[in-house]
Amino acid sequence: MIDLRSDTVTRPTPEMLEAMMSAPLGDDVWGDDPTVNTFQANLAELAGKEAALLFPSGTQSNLVGLMAHCERGDEYIVGQSAHTYRYEGGGAAVLGSIQPQPIENAADGTLPLEKISAAIKADDCHFARSKLLALENTIGGKVLPEEYVLKATELARERGLTTHLDGARLFNAAVATDRSLKQLCLPFDSVSLCFSKGLGTPMGSALVGSQALIDKARRLRKMVGGGMRQVGIIAAACQYALDHHVSDLNEDHRRAARLAVGLATLPGVDITSQATNMVFARFPDNHVQPLSAWLKEHGILIELLYATRFVIHRDINDADIDKVIAVMEAYFSRH
Repeated sequence: MIDLRSDTVTRPTPEMLEAMMSAPLGDDVWGDDPTVNTFQANLAELAGKEAALLFPSGTQSNLVGLMAHCERGDEYIVGQSAHTYRYEGGGAAVLGSIQPQPIENAADGTLPLEKISAAIKADDCHFARSKLLALENTIGGKVLPEEYVLKATELARERGLTTHLDGARLFNAAVATDRSLKQLCLPFDSVSLCFSKGLGTPMGSALVGSQALIDKARRLRKMVGGGMRQVGIIAAACQYALDHHVSDLNEDHRRAARLAVGLATLPGVDITSQATNMVFARFPDNHVQPLSAWLKEHGILIELLYATRFVIHRDINDADIDKVIAVMEAYFSRH
């Protein structure tokens, strides 16, 4: 199958599997898995933060990040389209008793500064306490502009808020802008980084921040069931991905742009967005389900949950892009 549903469908390479199988192991709940400890130290240094903590998933890393910043009855300001708000099961509210204050994202994925400012509540018993600003980069494949990030985080600090970044695809942003991970993480108090998307690990995300925040996050991780034992096998995969897979994201971006050009030639197809490794397209309503079925018959999977989204990843090559375009052309030539 040519699987374009998400970059989470990637498989570890033989070399990554070898690194996993040869990793020295311990018990991470006791803090003595050497591969985990080395990976966390390396990642913290790369991100320019004091400490890092490995999690089984990005959803849990984000949840614990929000809980480390906020107490019960606090509020976090977040985008309507943000993963932490829309696609993580309401965990912040259900498990953290943290109230989300959603703001409509602008077309470029940003939260307008004037709307952030207006959403911050006065210190009054009638209101939840505004405590945290949460952004996402990339969002819908789009890279947040550097100038915007600096202004938004400065506004948050001036108004007494801390900041968290859902950086599930921050490595895509780093490659697309030719900036370091440290530069992209610097404005934020905490950042969640995912390795099981474009970087190809079977699981694993990490939270980076100050030592005090990570110490609190470690306790919270245990509370929500994220304590893991011989998890050095996953840390080894994440370290291998850091060492060998980050630069490959350029190829995903190139292929996504190529796919967008091919789809744009099809009748009635509107490319609503193409950025980094994602293509969003709008098809005539009467074609969406039949087209999805047609593609599946020809060994191509797409996901309609997020609208018609095509996600390019390391398991997709140039021949796959050619096939997708050709199969789409064949469908429209018959309809």
